[in-house]
Amino acid sequence: MTHVEDELISQPECWTRAAELAGAHTAALPAPGERVAIVGCGTSYFMAQSAAALREGAGQGETDAFAASEFPRGRAYDRVVALTRSGTTTEVLDLLAELKGRTRTTAITADPHTPVMTAADDLVVMEFADERSVVQTRFATTALTLLRAHLGLHTDAVVADARTALATPLPDGLVECAQFSFLGAGWTVGLANEAGLKMREAALAWTETYPAMEYRHGPISISTTGTATWMFGDAPEGLAEQVRATGALWVPSGLDPLAELVRAQRLAVAVAAAKGLDPDRPRHLTRSVILAP
Repeated sequence: MTHVEDELISQPECWTRAAELAGAHTAALPAPGERVAIVGCGTSYFMAQSAAALREGAGQGETDAFAASEFPRGRAYDRVVALTRSGTTTEVLDLLAELKGRTRTTAITADPHTPVMTAADDLVVMEFADERSVVQTRFATTALTLLRAHLGLHTDAVVADARTALATPLPDGLVECAQFSFLGAGWTVGLANEAGLKMREAALAWTETYPAMEYRHGPISISTTGTATWMFGDAPEGLAEQVRATGALWVPSGLDPLAELVRAQRLAVAVAAAKGLDPDRPRHLTRSVILAP
């Protein structure tokens, strides 16, 4: 078993621990009414997209998500939350240093022995969700679970769905597809983006991601026999029928969208195995991007 396989099957337990942890870190996490930005790089940026949409949708306050390198320096926030598994990513550390003393910052990380521990004002450390694989699975979903629980949006049913996602076979013919489109709406757009990234990182697969309503505006033209379109959350009316009419495999969301992401992680590992690739060692990638001065 690869590291990434071992790590992704541990997610139900990690989510339960994160939900329990949320109550102990209320002061470090965004308060209702605060104007908040959530930042990250790669996978963490996509989790930031989902978390920001959830928070604003819950009426907790204006919430934006940015890649750390694209943070708008001239915009004012009450708090900036940085998601960083490694605690060493250059763009995140540079941004936290720039905000020091003028904007309250929180870092959610997995490693307590890294520079982020002194770079941020407040910290949430989840060592139990750290990973050996370059490809992120459990830290990303556990960080999002922490934020969902903080918003009162996490339930035991989400964990049960994750167990179902791990136990249920993938749809017939899915692994053999030549192209994959992942769709989302609202907070699940970030999950769709992350599913596409997992497939590219681990399996070198041709993947595209879109808001579901945008899929009709051009991207559906690539759908045909031997491609797959996977929806995270509820699909717009008529979209499933339109995709099936192209000959593509339609994959509906029957579980909590975060549990659907676990299924997509499994797909990435399965496609990598079918290609003879090692998902623990994706080409050209490292666990953390650390730029030379």
